[in-house]
Amino acid sequence: MGRGAPVTPRVIAAGALGNLLEWYDFAAYGFLASIFAKNFFPASDAFVGLISAFGIFAASFLMRPLGAIIFGHIGDRYGRRLALYISAGMMTVSTVVIGLLPTYVQIGALAPVLLLILRLLQGVSIGGEYTTAAIFLGESTHPKRRGFITSFASMGGTGGTLLGSAVAALTASLLTGEQLVEWGWRIPFLLGVILGGFTLFLRTGLDDSPAAPHSEGGAPLVEAFRVEWRNILRAIALNAMLGAGFYLIFVYLTTYMHQIEGMPERQALQVNTISMLALLLFVFLFSTVTDLVGRKVVVVAGLAGLVLFSWPLFWLIASGDPMRAQLGQLGFALLIGAYAGPMPILLVEMFDHRTRCSALSVSYNISLGLAGGTAPMVAAYLINRTHDDMAPAYYLTALAILSLVAALTMTDRTGRPLS
Repeated sequence: MGRGAPVTPRVIAAGALGNLLEWYDFAAYGFLASIFAKNFFPASDAFVGLISAFGIFAASFLMRPLGAIIFGHIGDRYGRRLALYISAGMMTVSTVVIGLLPTYVQIGALAPVLLLILRLLQGVSIGGEYTTAAIFLGESTHPKRRGFITSFASMGGTGGTLLGSAVAALTASLLTGEQLVEWGWRIPFLLGVILGGFTLFLRTGLDDSPAAPHSEGGAPLVEAFRVEWRNILRAIALNAMLGAGFYLIFVYLTTYMHQIEGMPERQALQVNTISMLALLLFVFLFSTVTDLVGRKVVVVAGLAGLVLFSWPLFWLIASGDPMRAQLGQLGFALLIGAYAGPMPILLVEMFDHRTRCSALSVSYNISLGLAGGTAPMVAAYLINRTHDDMAPAYYLTALAILSLVAALTMTDRTGRPLS
């Protein structure tokens, strides 16, 4: 399925901006994790505070499978557009409220509890956003242009992370360290109302995807596990490196370069922002190329590169030298762009349209919840436990091998009908 009519800029923007909003918030939290540790947890133990802040980061990811079930059902039963509208509304409200939260000094233990509740709501919201947006765009365009059009879903997510990095870097650059801790950390979250409002405006009155079934019958998720269980397991393994790699390289490493390697926080954020710009370009480039050469060959090449080069690239980042760190992150941007860029449309083409939202959302979010949300916490734990600054590189390599095996066993359906 997939029509030949051109996809309008509004359709593309409606699909991409929700991802930009949701990943912007997640990225802003990750980049400011050390600030949240100071504001929402007791100051007696800095390491425990940081682990707790990343624990809340991980907890929100663990809610993603629940969001996948809820929004997957809505998307398969009532249409993709409704699922996208509700998820964007939830994310907008919770993001702005985080920016208004009182701190531990003001209300004590209630502060981290409220932060946890809001992060859990965001986890539910993002559980259906990214995958449903990819499905909406993939089903709305011509088969020969799916990679190109669906790349905007990936670019929305990447762009949101980039924007979160840029806003955090700008905020840190304009304010003193004391101002950033006292009130400056609120700015990125309060700005979320602008992105959220515009996204909701674009999605109001939008036509639904032509493949949205609006059907009656049994639960789509039950049918998905009955007939698509092999592809669900394959997709979980395929996305393991995506979650861990993205959040280790482009979220956690700002904290790593600052706290472990001693790089100034502003410089670490600037290195990350440049790398995210490169990733944005690579995601678009490799997604578009797959329309010509196929999804599988590009994804396998990216994963093979991550297996071979995760350790040397991480070694460059761990050197503490800004130029070497920049080269290391740019190398990761190239390989992750080749692997992650085509992933949305590859997954859309993997599943049947009747259960596509449920099957894709659940498999993707189980993997991202287990491997992605826990990645910063696992990295911090491994370094503290082993006293080896390179420990996260071994973790990345192991997950890249798992995802590569899954990629080698998949069937390439580039250009085939989605029905």
